[in-house]
Amino acid sequence: MTPEIEVVRLSGSLGAEVRGLRLGEVGPAEARTVSELLTEHLVLLFPGQHLSESEHLAFARHFGELEGHPNLDNPFSQTREIFELAASRGGIADEWHSDITFSPEPSMLAILNMIRCPEVGGDTMWANMYKAYEELSDPLRDLCDGLTALHDADPHGKADSTTIHPVVRVHPVTGRRSLFVNEHFTRRIVEMSHEESRMLLGYLTRWVANPRFTMRYRWSKGTIAMWDNRCTQHFVINDFDEERVIQRATVMGDVPKAACPARWEPYVRSVQAGATSRHDRQLNHHLGRRERDLESNRKNRSNA
Repeated sequence: MTPEIEVVRLSGSLGAEVRGLRLGEVGPAEARTVSELLTEHLVLLFPGQHLSESEHLAFARHFGELEGHPNLDNPFSQTREIFELAASRGGIADEWHSDITFSPEPSMLAILNMIRCPEVGGDTMWANMYKAYEELSDPLRDLCDGLTALHDADPHGKADSTTIHPVVRVHPVTGRRSLFVNEHFTRRIVEMSHEESRMLLGYLTRWVANPRFTMRYRWSKGTIAMWDNRCTQHFVINDFDEERVIQRATVMGDVPKAACPARWEPYVRSVQAGATSRHDRQLNHHLGRRERDLESNRKNRSNA
């Protein structure tokens, strides 16, 4: 690390504020330093940057291929690779989540530019999913290792946009395990009944927000935030009335790796269909679609 860089930890669990780097002028060597800091702290905050959209994108491209949001339009920015959230347009992410987990290849990194923020309020919290996993009891960790979960884009009005991910994923850089379920996008534990899933998923989504896993950051205009979506969740505190505008560049393309193969088959009701069958409809639809896709692929290979 170059001596000009100052790094100050923000909590005992995760997060650091970094000064001494001009992100609009970062080259490959500085980008490697940033990557190393991100691996260590999971969330980095760079105050006083005031990057233009072109500088924001140039910095973000050091870390991978960028994509716009698959479901939501930008209210102001015309740049496809920048996703903009304005509070006045409903852009307040006040549920714990990792970004875009309804995708087969969820967001890997997020790089956010605070364009406009309230004088008071609108802080963001992050939580460390390594710690959330590691502090579970041994039996519960073992159970979670062998489970998968259904995620959907229902918060964006697209409940039929679904995918299945492991409940516990392995980070491709550190090799550490972390919980990978969230209250915003995760709907169902695949291998459990609706009632069992509701109990376990409810517990896990409350557990990840335990204060000792978290940090809270008060924004200033021009701050750049960068976080690893593979091992963190975040939450915007909706306690303000003024406008709040952020622009986010998203590094995509990381397929979650399971801690181990799923140990059980997906849940299938063993009783006659009834009113409660509606709770299984989404999962059954996803599994049926997956089976049809597999069969289509098998036929295509045999005809090739």
